[in-house]
Amino acid sequence: MALNIDWMNEAKKRKDDLVRDVQALVRIPSVRDDEQAQPGAPFGPKVAEALEHMLHRGREEGFRVKNVDGFAGHIEMGHGEKLVGVLGHIDVVPPGDGWTMDPFAADVRNGRLYGRGAIDDKGPTMAAFYAMKIIRDLGLPIGKRVRLIIGGDEESDWRCVEHYFRHEEMPDVGFAPDADFPIIHAEKGIIDADLSYRPPGQEEAEGFALASFQAGRRYNMVPDAAEAVVEGAGRTEELLGLYEQFCRERGVKGSIRQSEGAVVFQLEGVSAHGAEPERGKNAGVYLAQFLASLPLDGQSRPFVQFLASSFSDTRGQELGLAYRDEQSGDLTVNVGVLSYNRRHGGTIGLNIRYPVTADGDAIRRTLAGAAAEHGFALSRFSDTKPHYIDPNHELVRTLQRVYEEQTGEPARLLAIGGGTYARALTAGVAFGALFPGRPDVAHQKDEYIEIDDLVKATAIYAQAIYELAK
Repeated sequence: MALNIDWMNEAKKRKDDLVRDVQALVRIPSVRDDEQAQPGAPFGPKVAEALEHMLHRGREEGFRVKNVDGFAGHIEMGHGEKLVGVLGHIDVVPPGDGWTMDPFAADVRNGRLYGRGAIDDKGPTMAAFYAMKIIRDLGLPIGKRVRLIIGGDEESDWRCVEHYFRHEEMPDVGFAPDADFPIIHAEKGIIDADLSYRPPGQEEAEGFALASFQAGRRYNMVPDAAEAVVEGAGRTEELLGLYEQFCRERGVKGSIRQSEGAVVFQLEGVSAHGAEPERGKNAGVYLAQFLASLPLDGQSRPFVQFLASSFSDTRGQELGLAYRDEQSGDLTVNVGVLSYNRRHGGTIGLNIRYPVTADGDAIRRTLAGAAAEHGFALSRFSDTKPHYIDPNHELVRTLQRVYEEQTGEPARLLAIGGGTYARALTAGVAFGALFPGRPDVAHQKDEYIEIDDLVKATAIYAQAIYELAK
């Protein structure tokens, strides 16, 4: 039986209720609070309140609901052996400074609903809930169960989905409305690694002595500031001229000052996400390149030279890590955290995003070997494996067809260096809710969702869930 359903019209009919429900959810400041965590509320009282709010709405609509120890929960409809999953989350990052309105007031202005979590991920999660409501309200026949799974810790450690899938079944197929449209089907592997340097025994310092070096706080961000303290450098006039020329040639800002007989170098780069380090200017690497031109002593020279020579490109070529594949592109290397002091030595903290066909264990061996050649040790290595769904998978084909029918736009498949919530699903992709061309305001001040986009996403999700579950 061919059903002719105007999904967009069904979503528009429910627009006012949808907006009110998103507002009610955004007004709960569901930031993780470890100090007030307790059994049943492992991420604090406000995350627990937001989870219970969603489950209560599910109960009101006559769906089956379950709270899994406060870590996550689900809202379910339909019957059958097979399970279709939609994975959203109700926790949010802290609002931060600089808002021009109350981040938890959920104000509607000029067709936008503002608030922390509006686009990430309360609006899209509620859109998926309304999509289930549309299918139920229309009495459409489905042959599978549909489960909206709601996590409480996506913004931190994903303990929500770890706990949930230890106790509940994995969906046969699913999607996460927690990223971009059209469809993200390939996500690179993500490695965080520390390379540690211990200086050789105390030898008499000949040349300049690097007392300390600092850059970056997060592995997944390009450092936009670096500072080095150099002793024994004498007068700064000559150094200042060299340093100014160096910074000018590289398009970065630098400053130099005397402090208690030492010279302090500061460099200002440009920050970027660790998944796209080429978009930034790494303050730590640039400063190391300048320091490598100075007559440093034997203690610090190996640290600075390895940093300056091996990390000048973001594709890992000097390290022997220049992998790429058709599905997901180049491996990238971001030097995210740098620290050195004369007594304890130094650490280079790396964030590596590797293609879906590359082998994390081979990368580990290559990286350890390259480090050892320069007197460094691989002291920490954590590897989140890539996530990849074949473009011909029925899930992908179905979502492509639905997206193209609803928008009239081609449903291009995206490969990214970042990680989305879809990784938690065995056969899952990220599917919206940010439309192409829209600015990504997640985690930003004055976060918002366009109300027209919220309605359009609801229509897309309703048809998608129906097509996957019928």
